[in-house]
Amino acid sequence: MVDAARARKLADRIQQIVAEMLERRIKDPRLGFVTVTDTRITADLREATVFYTVFGSDAERADSAAALESAKGVIRSEVGKQTGVRFTPTLTFKHDPLPDSARQLDELLAAAKERDAEVAKRAQGAAYAGDADPYKKPELDEDEDEPSDRAGYSAT
Repeated sequence: MVDAARARKLADRIQQIVAEMLERRIKDPRLGFVTVTDTRITADLREATVFYTVFGSDAERADSAAALESAKGVIRSEVGKQTGVRFTPTLTFKHDPLPDSARQLDELLAAAKERDAEVAKRAQGAAYAGDADPYKKPELDEDEDEPSDRAGYSAT
């Protein structure tokens, strides 16, 4: 197995190479607006997983996945040339759902913020149903500064 720092460096380099290849050399018309978000490599440097996102619809996402799958060999050979490792890792392209999840989470947070603002607006002129301070407090004796115990014991 390899040092984790070396594996991370190789994964970062593979990510750069794949992104550059998709931008400049791969001319497949099915390939949409693809962004390479992350690359992970196994500890033995044999397999690399490239995570990507596609801006667009589900159909464009499926077309881009097919284009990436067909260009996998060309991209892998370029990765082998530019990295210089003894064994070029096999590439697996996987759609990254993180940006979609983040967008959905942002929408949920915005909806919660709207509901909080609505509740605050309703509570603007509201008054307490009972006393302003609903908690019971011990009674003070007239000649003492501290509360007395109800069972007749004094605090001293």
